[in-house]
Amino acid sequence: MKLQLVTGDITTMRVHAVVNAANSTLLGGGGVDGAIHAAAGPQLLAACRIIRDTVLPEGLAPGRAISTTAGALSAKWVIHTVGPVYSITEDRSETLASAYRESLRVAQHVGARTLAFPAISAGVYGWPMADAARIAVETVRAMTAEVGADIDEVTFVAFDERAARAFRTALDN
Repeated sequence: MKLQLVTGDITTMRVHAVVNAANSTLLGGGGVDGAIHAAAGPQLLAACRIIRDTVLPEGLAPGRAISTTAGALSAKWVIHTVGPVYSITEDRSETLASAYRESLRVAQHVGARTLAFPAISAGVYGWPMADAARIAVETVRAMTAEVGADIDEVTFVAFDERAARAFRTALDN
């Protein structure tokens, strides 16, 4: 499984699956979530509403992942995952790692061979970027044995140069 980094807009990535740093409602929000919903159009919201009305009436728990169609995106699927809100009093690193692991498992399940990840929890959820990047890269690398034969490429999409530096450092270690 090849790991790479790009700086840009995750909604324009030409991959099989785009990972959405969603909130538990799955119905859109700010940041990456809002951008993906806006770019994907009403089909994505409709798919998320069906999930909420059927299999996840209480919403998606942090650390879990689920897929939908991608609407107007060039990707075939959106994999929604909920990262934890950062806390200085409670170590939630395992939940953040789980968001990456579960997203990879969902990608494998739907047959996505290429996927793009944002920096989950590093925006409005307040996770320090360097630590978020480290957890992301370490977790994806550790999953190579489980999903590496089925997933060809993982792209970390940094929104800005600060995030790119953090992911570059994590990838170089």
